[in-house]
Amino acid sequence: MAFQLCAALLPPKIIFIYLLLYVILDRILKPGKRALFVFVLLLAITGSLFTVRAIEVFFINPVIFHQVASTRPYFYAFGFLFSFIDLGYLAGFAVALHLIRLQFVAKEREKALLKEKLETELKYLRNQTNPHFLFNTLNNIYGLARRKSDDTPEVVMKLSQLLRFMLYESSKSSVKISEEIKMLDDFINLEKIRYTQKLSVEFEKKIDNESEPIAPLLLLPFVENAFKHGASENRFESFIRIILELEGGILHFTIENSKEDSNDNSVKDNIGLGNVRRQLELMYRQYDLQVINEVSVFKVFLTVNLRSYANI
Repeated sequence: MAFQLCAALLPPKIIFIYLLLYVILDRILKPGKRALFVFVLLLAITGSLFTVRAIEVFFINPVIFHQVASTRPYFYAFGFLFSFIDLGYLAGFAVALHLIRLQFVAKEREKALLKEKLETELKYLRNQTNPHFLFNTLNNIYGLARRKSDDTPEVVMKLSQLLRFMLYESSKSSVKISEEIKMLDDFINLEKIRYTQKLSVEFEKKIDNESEPIAPLLLLPFVENAFKHGASENRFESFIRIILELEGGILHFTIENSKEDSNDNSVKDNIGLGNVRRQLELMYRQYDLQVINEVSVFKVFLTVNLRSYANI
């Protein structure tokens, strides 16, 4: 009997809740024709109450409760009050669930938009770094070609290998650290051809897991900066020392290069350093970057927890 009672009153309640949630509520919450839809809401409440009351008097009482004649008339004040309380309780519960759902959807949409924005910014930063690197390398090839150096074909081949890495690997969220190191080795060998005996380069590696994932091209700007603003601007013999250590997902990367003596010890972010700072902010939750500009040496100390990748 309880099931029959609920089933009999369900259709007008469903219609009212649908009108309330998907026709009236959204328009009442927005500025504009708010007064009109408040009036529509009152009409919907009134129509639903009269319908529920009619079902109670003309169907539930005689058919379900088998009452030949109701002791209370259709226009019974307490009858309308009980129907209003029943309808209001259901409507309030439905509205609360609807607003919670809308808030959840809005937060998910905001999160998705933020993720999309950060991904777009990260792609922009990487795309900005790649032409910067390519421009410098083409300058190197141009210089070798003008001198008609026998190293020119080898430089072009190494450049093609680096570009292949940048085209196909840099679009990934991460690569194996062994692949990142190989790319750095190729870049260093490419630059060493240009500087011949003028430059001494040391690259020390100590890695406990060659498959540890790392964001692609994360370390290249530091190495490129050491060549561009160190060796290329130094009139005498110069050096670049690189130490890369990885243990338990913690990366320690140190690079220092000689430079012309200068009393200006301020640190100026060029395109490469500025980009890598922002990439670290976007990609890793735990990192520490220190840049030190001494009189004749420029040093960079980077520590990153590679397992704190933000997955933007």
